[in-house]
Amino acid sequence: MNEPGTAFVVIAVIFAVLVLLLILFGVRRFYLRRTLGTADASLSLADGPWRMGVCRYQDAELQWYNMISLSPSARYHFRRSSLELLGRRAPKEAERSKVQPDVVIVLLRYEQQDLHLAMKFEAYTGLSSWLEAGPVVGIGTWR
Repeated sequence: MNEPGTAFVVIAVIFAVLVLLLILFGVRRFYLRRTLGTADASLSLADGPWRMGVCRYQDAELQWYNMISLSPSARYHFRRSSLELLGRRAPKEAERSKVQPDVVIVLLRYEQQDLHLAMKFEAYTGLSSWLEAGPVVGIGTWR
């Protein structure tokens, strides 16, 4: 076989696969962000590492999708009735390089586990409104 021709085909196939992966990442991100109630939000569970992603709030749950994934399903599901908003704060100095610029850290508790979301202030106001408008805990009716 022709060595230079084979090398060119291998490089072309690798390049095509990389372009296809980038297109799939873009289509997935566009699909996630086109619905209402979505925002870019990095997630940290119990002071673990920060992971970039997209959160989407539905009727009864908050879903978090990993940014670097092709999976159509959410990585984490948090029931709305079990989420407790503890407040917000500015990122600490050590966190500034791990989260997006100009974000607030949203402090949440889910079933006795603390979790943090780093999101823009506008997304935080939407999330806090969504949580406050949720069902009254223990009664099961909407406010």
